[in-house]
Amino acid sequence: MQKRMIQLIFVLIGASLGTGLLPGVWKLLGDDHWKLLDNSFTNGSLGAIIFLFLSFAFAGNIVNGLNRADKKIAKISLQALLFGGLGFLIGLLAGALLSLPLFFLNIPVISTILPIILIVLLAYFGLRVGISRKEELVKTFVGKKKTQVDIEEPQKEELVESELLESVANVKLLDTSVIIDGRIYDIAKTGFLEGTIVIPNFVLFELQKISDSSDNLKRVRGRRGLDILNALQKLEDVEVEMYEGDFDDITEVDEKLLKLGRMWGAAVVTNDFNLNKVAQFQKVSVLNINELANAVKPVVIPGEAMTVTIVKSGTERSQGVAYLDDGTMIVVEDGQHFMNKELKVVVTSVIQTNAGKMIFAKPTHSTRTIENREK
Repeated sequence: MQKRMIQLIFVLIGASLGTGLLPGVWKLLGDDHWKLLDNSFTNGSLGAIIFLFLSFAFAGNIVNGLNRADKKIAKISLQALLFGGLGFLIGLLAGALLSLPLFFLNIPVISTILPIILIVLLAYFGLRVGISRKEELVKTFVGKKKTQVDIEEPQKEELVESELLESVANVKLLDTSVIIDGRIYDIAKTGFLEGTIVIPNFVLFELQKISDSSDNLKRVRGRRGLDILNALQKLEDVEVEMYEGDFDDITEVDEKLLKLGRMWGAAVVTNDFNLNKVAQFQKVSVLNINELANAVKPVVIPGEAMTVTIVKSGTERSQGVAYLDDGTMIVVEDGQHFMNKELKVVVTSVIQTNAGKMIFAKPTHSTRTIENREK
């Protein structure tokens, strides 16, 4: 069906060009025999036949191109389509206005083909500007709307300002890593994360791509992330929204997230160390789940006694490794001899890093031995 429509369009274009251009061709030939063909029906028919044969060669490629374009359009948000359509219409109108002087020149090629090229180029330019600059256009229109409300409807000023504050100050953008991690669900459930949680579509697409991975570990992590999102949406006291916009000129998801955070003045929630550093450098507000976890861990000081279970060997000779309930690793000197057993230890030192906290300890009995020797 598509191919037939394209062939029909080719025939109509050929008939139009034949009617407009072939009279000049017959004049150039300058023979009385050719003048017999110089009539609208013959010229239109010849042009239609020529373009019909051309359509056999190009229609298939055009159909494939339209199908690819259709798939891309399906991925574009409604906001982008609206602004793209508006830009297309403005470009079309500008091209038509600029083409009017060319029509009046009455020169065969310049008055027929050049205006079409000009209109198509300006319409395409308007379409691209509308799609690629939709976020800037939204901000411009929102600003204008606020000014108009301030002048004409002062009573709605507080409502407009509250909506703007909600969209700027209280929005939390989640990245892929923090969704897969899962702790964001527990934090949101307790009510510590105020405001609206926004999941951009490009983050959701990356999560879906991970869940469809051929790697079993990645697939499990991706599906866990999708389960966390579904659980977040079911929380009654937590507002979760989707953001359908995208940045076609940016390929990396982290870069898109940071740009959206800059535009909205919103906070990016993550546990990615590198994204955290880049966000701080770009002056984007960031909430790091790992930093929050470290902040609420119980304080351990040297000399404190505790009971742990040695679960594996350490990197150094005779060392054993244990873990607290919050996941903090404890390296126990001579703990390898007490594998899978409970052991009373005394903390000797605590090291705090960006990756977390590490505790070093000694068995209580070795500490007592040293004290007895000193006595």
